Amino acid sequence: MYSITLTQLIEKMNLVNHLPEINTDEILITDPDINRPAVQLSGFFEHFDENRIQICGNVEHAYITSMEDEDKRAEIFDKLFQHNFPCLVFCRGLEPQDFIIEVGRKYGIPVLTTEATTSAFVHETVRWLHVELAPRISIHAVLVDVYGVGVLITGESGIGKSEAALELIKRGHRLVSDDVVEIKKVSDDTLVGTSPEITRHFIELRGIGIIDVKALFGFECVKMTQSIDMVINLEEWSKESNYDRMGLDDHYSEYLGNKVVTYNIPIRPGRNVAVIVESAAVNHRQKEMGYNAAQEMYNRVTQQWQKK
Repeated sequence: MYSITLTQLIEKMNLVNHLPEINTDEILITDPDINRPAVQLSGFFEHFDENRIQICGNVEHAYITSMEDEDKRAEIFDKLFQHNFPCLVFCRGLEPQDFIIEVGRKYGIPVLTTEATTSAFVHETVRWLHVELAPRISIHAVLVDVYGVGVLITGESGIGKSEAALELIKRGHRLVSDDVVEIKKVSDDTLVGTSPEITRHFIELRGIGIIDVKALFGFECVKMTQSIDMVINLEEWSKESNYDRMGLDDHYSEYLGNKVVTYNIPIRPGRNVAVIVESAAVNHRQKEMGYNAAQEMYNRVTQQWQKK
């Protein structure tokens, strides 16, 4: 299970901590979703998501203000904070009542505030947490952004992945990661790749060594993260292999349960891998927009045969 510290959330979302004496580095967030304590404020705690961040907006704040029985109110919030959730956040700049801050101090749970609207804060927090807490793996590959398409280049060590990436960079495309790609599953449809910090912006070229892409080619040639839209698998040319000539059938690779369309590209002297990757990326975009060149050619051939 992956986690981040509450300190990271506070810094990312620019939150105000009303209990700065609590060490937020020791509070871990493991659930990417949030909870708005609605029925809990009336005393119902069954099925309470205590591992989630608790959010109070206008409705919750108004309900708390309307609670006239101070003893009942204190009892409910005491039970609420006993569940040891990561934090309680008040949105829209709403100020938490003093008794809430005192209960937070009693149980060591930070009470935070933000100027953001409730819906905007919930949306951005959930989106960010799903990325930060997503399942992940590291693989030996190269990730580049080609015409906005995230291309993961795989293949055996020494086959020319880094050289292909360098040529793509010189042609105006952007490097995300060389050698090691960290892949996160942010949804059932989306994989996002990034580079380990230690190798970020570097490419290893056999015979030359390490080069700094950002220093040599500029900031516009590198990128921090990129969704993985397709895989180019480089392999040695073999006369015995039956390579796809038409491209009517899609092939896939699976990472973290997500399938990504994959093209196996045979490598032999004289083949310009960078141009092939560019063409594959453009062809992929065409397919995403509803045009399939292979299917179009198949239809033309079929029509010719029907005329005969």
